[in-house]
Amino acid sequence: MKKHRLRGIVDFEEMRRHKLKTAVYLVLRAVTTVVAVISTVSGEWESAMTCLLTLALMMIPSFLDRRMRITLPTAMEIIMVSFVFAANILGEIAAVYESFPLLDAILHTLNGFICAGVGFGLTDILNSDERVRVNLSPLFVCLFSFCFSMTAGTVWEFFEFGMDMLFGTDMQKDAVVNTINSVLLTGGGGEVTHIRGITETAVNGAPLGVNGYLDVGLLDTMKDLVVNFLGAVSFNTLGYFYLRGRGRLSGLVNSFIPIRKESR
Repeated sequence: MKKHRLRGIVDFEEMRRHKLKTAVYLVLRAVTTVVAVISTVSGEWESAMTCLLTLALMMIPSFLDRRMRITLPTAMEIIMVSFVFAANILGEIAAVYESFPLLDAILHTLNGFICAGVGFGLTDILNSDERVRVNLSPLFVCLFSFCFSMTAGTVWEFFEFGMDMLFGTDMQKDAVVNTINSVLLTGGGGEVTHIRGITETAVNGAPLGVNGYLDVGLLDTMKDLVVNFLGAVSFNTLGYFYLRGRGRLSGLVNSFIPIRKESR
């Protein structure tokens, strides 16, 4: 009787998580579709394409599940689709990045954490595949997971750079700084010129009105990679102790590790 009761509780929890995931998918897809229609009608083609890209990215968990037979934990799947929605619809189209700059750092930290979970799960999937035997120590599993996360973060920065260069977007957000260090301004020789207290930048003789020097993406890129690094380190710190047999971490870590479906 006790075993049946426990099984009923587990089934109820799975059903509740499935309903929550379905609700999140429906709401985010509906909002994205509405924004896509409005953008198309108003002739904002860049926003419309961003919406289509967002809808396509939201299909990745379903693709992994059906084609590659890899199941994502409910918590991870919800965070992934929410991340895609927040980054593209809220951040880029609704310009929340400008009114709430901390959102960008939060999302890139989450990206580092989630991608570390994906890399962590890949080692387990490969190790369970009879065709490929991979037996790594906990330290090397975490190292692979960390490298996977940082590679994913770097590729995303390549994507932002390419979009800005090829299509004139501003995914690498500008930043205003008041100090620069430059070798070029000295005319060569390796000596560094330090310019501090910059209060105005002019382009073609016209002040930009930004109260400092305008950095056009370097600081944003480096900040994104730093917080991605922090997310990856955070996950792998938990993952290392999880692999060393600390049961208290199993629930949290398992919520972010993809697993392969068992063959029927």
